[in-house]
Amino acid sequence: MDSLPLYRQLAAHYVDAIHTGSLKQGDKLPSLRHLMRLHDISLSTALQLCRTMESDGWVEARDRSGYFVRRPKRLAIAPMEEPAAGVPPDPAQYVGIHAKVSDFVARRRQLPEKLNLSIARGAPELYPAEALRNAMTRMLRQQPEMLTVAAQLKGHRQFRDVVAQRALRVGMAISPEEVLVTNGCIEALNLALRAVAQPGDTVAVESPTFYGLLQILESLGMRALEIPTSPQTGLSIEALELAIRTYDNIKAVVVVPHLQNPLGSVMPDAHKARLAHLCERHAIPLIEDDTYSELVDAPAPPRALKSWDTSGNVIHCASLHKILAPGLRLGWITAGRWQARVEMLKYAQTRNNEGLSQSAAGLYMGTGAYDRHLRHLRACLKTQREQTADAIASHFPPGTRINLPPGGLQLWIELPERLSSLRVFDAALAERIVVAPGTLFSNSSRFDHYLRINCGWPYGEAIGNGLRRLGQITEALLRGGAAAQGAPRRLQSSSASAA
Repeated sequence: MDSLPLYRQLAAHYVDAIHTGSLKQGDKLPSLRHLMRLHDISLSTALQLCRTMESDGWVEARDRSGYFVRRPKRLAIAPMEEPAAGVPPDPAQYVGIHAKVSDFVARRRQLPEKLNLSIARGAPELYPAEALRNAMTRMLRQQPEMLTVAAQLKGHRQFRDVVAQRALRVGMAISPEEVLVTNGCIEALNLALRAVAQPGDTVAVESPTFYGLLQILESLGMRALEIPTSPQTGLSIEALELAIRTYDNIKAVVVVPHLQNPLGSVMPDAHKARLAHLCERHAIPLIEDDTYSELVDAPAPPRALKSWDTSGNVIHCASLHKILAPGLRLGWITAGRWQARVEMLKYAQTRNNEGLSQSAAGLYMGTGAYDRHLRHLRACLKTQREQTADAIASHFPPGTRINLPPGGLQLWIELPERLSSLRVFDAALAERIVVAPGTLFSNSSRFDHYLRINCGWPYGEAIGNGLRRLGQITEALLRGGAAAQGAPRRLQSSSASAA
């Protein structure tokens, strides 16, 4: 908390008072002058405190009267239901996700976008572009031959040193020699799956899950076994245990334990320990996609799944794509007992990564500026998520549900009356608003009445108006109005490649 600006520390103090009931709906906050005397702060800090609470939805300003407590509308929305875990999952039809994703990408490119709410990354201004440019310039001055000399096989040593050092914060004791640099987390996942499974094998995944993982499995000729996943606690351990008893050919389990995409769930430590031990007991490789853990709203990132690994059974994959620089495509893998095989697969598949971006990232990540950036990023994303959730609560029809994650870049929205997200996608796209329909996140149709909404861009008039219009479109479709003309369509095959 002490690392936050003073006005945010004080805002958190008053939000706590609202949570505990010390301040109730309609109560007036102390005046600006009173706040200045009470906390020994400047007028500027007092104004920032009140405006922060207003932008976060906790107070409202009344002309010439001051600031009054209000409960954000997002808090009145019912939570999502937990999935059923007692029914053995059926192996999903694994052919066809490429076609759905390709059609989604092709159709959203047909018209110039007015508002894209379908992506899952932050706005460029949220990342330290100038600091990274300066780091690259410094490295080129120190090593002018860097662009003309072949890069190191496993990756730049300084970068791998920093990754290994920071791994200690999440309970992982690894050496730099165990860190293999990859082209983002996507390549790391590809390497992990190729190391432990073959075409035709079954791989257990969360349901819903990131469509990029389903694309990987399809491209490798593997089958996805979708395991029910809680919006709050992640993959159901009970459902996975049942699946292991039911099917004897599960060759790997892939999970995103922290801020799962698209749900936003964070797996408790007890669940992570159970999952690691379950997979170890059954000799099933456990592949951890740890892309989002630095975005969890907490003083320190949560423990990695691999911190419970005692036999090298957990393969840890991560990247900087969401947290530092989307344009660098810098990821890494620590593969446990499959390390040598993964290194050979990497050599055969893509050889060495270029070194300049690694050296610059390593230089920056080794300074206190990196942690300051992460704190700032988390604070900005928290505000943007809450503003987006409030807008959805205000403008979408009754019965809409939102999963409010403790961090991250996105919201998972359940549409009322099981309204098809493809119908919403079609109607919104006609007005150049792009959303991610839930059908992308499963090989089945069970998530067709969900949407994933991005919160990575600063909330402003364009986003507010877009969400208002999206709510009107949803309302019209429920009523069978003008926006509902035409039957719902399926995403069809296209020549476009997925983003």
